[in-house]
Amino acid sequence: MSEPFDLSGKVIAISGASSGFGRHFGGVLAQAGATVVLGARRKDKLAERVSEIQAQGGKAMAMPLDVREKSSITGFIDTIYSEFGQLDVIVNNAGVEAGAKTYTMIDEQDWDYVLDTNLKSAWIISKYYTEQVVAHNQGSGNIIMISSITDTRTIKGQFPYAVSKGALSRMTQVMALEAARYNIRVNALAPGYILTDVSRILLESDLAPEFVKGIPMRRFGEFDDLDGPILLLASNASKYMTGSILTVDGGHVCGSL
Repeated sequence: MSEPFDLSGKVIAISGASSGFGRHFGGVLAQAGATVVLGARRKDKLAERVSEIQAQGGKAMAMPLDVREKSSITGFIDTIYSEFGQLDVIVNNAGVEAGAKTYTMIDEQDWDYVLDTNLKSAWIISKYYTEQVVAHNQGSGNIIMISSITDTRTIKGQFPYAVSKGALSRMTQVMALEAARYNIRVNALAPGYILTDVSRILLESDLAPEFVKGIPMRRFGEFDDLDGPILLLASNASKYMTGSILTVDGGHVCGSL
């Protein structure tokens, strides 16, 4: 690794780390030298991932985290500071969707489930993290939101997922403006269509061949397409970036202009 992307000595926490992007990011960031703290509800999946990372020479630990419970969030962050005395980067990755439903199909329970997990939790985590950066005289911090190209480019049946991601991207920009006084950077990674538990319904459906034609690079993304971007945002290579929404989508968004 070249020096700007080196994460040695950094402690990085990831929410929603038992599967999908969060699971993958844990390995990528650990390989770059970070100590990664993986948070999610599925303890067995977390333990499995920690073992894999350690077997590859990385440093990782697992902690239970329910992002819809404020006490779980504060306990998660407090334990990290107690264990390491620092938390350099926090990745707000936890995300869910309500299935292929339009706004007329979902009910209040669907809405609350998605918005609380995808949006409200990112605010609560970021707010408490900011308070701890200040309380521990850390000097600086780094918040990474995992958004989506559905923040601007969507199709029918992605409500309220697309609503939550649109708001998350906007929250990134407003929060970056307000967090600068604490020397905390706030950026977002907005992946295109990559096969995860969330996107599987669409990307493995009969619509997939036609859908991929709308992507200029004519393919869905792979997890490793996000390795460089997440390393950029987590490291000092992005030290003058804040309020940025980094889109990684094979040209999908510009292809729709």
